[in-house]
Amino acid sequence: MKLLLTVCILSLLCITPVFADLFGDLLGNADKIIDAGKKIAPALLKAAEEITPEQEYYIGRSVAANVISQYKVWDNPEATTYINTLVHVLAAYSTRAETFGGYHALILDSDQINAFGAPGGLILVTRGMLRNCSSETTVAAVLAHEIGHVQYQHGLKAIQSSRMAGLGGAILDVTTDNLNYSNSVVKDLTKAFSGAITDVAKTLISTGYSRDLETQADQGAVDILKGAGYNPSGLIEMLQQMKKNLKPGGPDFAKTHPTPDQRIQVVSAKIGKPTPVDEDPALTARFHAALDGI
Repeated sequence: MKLLLTVCILSLLCITPVFADLFGDLLGNADKIIDAGKKIAPALLKAAEEITPEQEYYIGRSVAANVISQYKVWDNPEATTYINTLVHVLAAYSTRAETFGGYHALILDSDQINAFGAPGGLILVTRGMLRNCSSETTVAAVLAHEIGHVQYQHGLKAIQSSRMAGLGGAILDVTTDNLNYSNSVVKDLTKAFSGAITDVAKTLISTGYSRDLETQADQGAVDILKGAGYNPSGLIEMLQQMKKNLKPGGPDFAKTHPTPDQRIQVVSAKIGKPTPVDEDPALTARFHAALDGI
């Protein structure tokens, strides 16, 4: 058992050159390494375990609550029902048609042009974003992008990286001579996990996902739109309108997403030559009935 723990810890320490430089001291302190390993092992296992759909649901609820604490919910049952209807239709054509708690949407009472896809299928979209949309097809494009984030579990990827970064720091501390393993290590490991919800909310609101993840969400949105019978060129039309309305440096999509031009280039490569959005008059009438005056 001692040998196994020692090998595990040394394997982890091989991750970076900084850890590798410490091999000499570590090899001379096997008992200390084993003692620390016993304390760290449970946290390592928790970091590595797959988050269950139920856990994802509760994480998403917490993240959504964090977002709602900064944005007031718009109380308009008709508009909210309309947005939820579109989300349910679109989600049926995603690669994650079902989540533990199902897909749900809320409209945020904000003039910012923004939208959020929280883990588990909670979609939050601002009034400002909906004003940016000129048709049901363009609204569907916004929602499909956020569903793309959910289906690829981008929020959970942010949590996992946050956890492992914290664990890396705690493992580095194990190699110091003056560490009180019974307190400091446990405290650091606890801290590595306790901020996971805040980290995801910060990613959604402040820092945004990487360009690669945003590209993946847009490509997923194209497939979702096609499956649901919407013209995927609506995503390009929405981005063109967004380009006109976004204010550089503002606390909205311009802060957390690639530029509309960058995204249009990606979407165009995915769908080929865009075609005019000429939607069924019934869809246009439904759009105006629900969102006129927003």
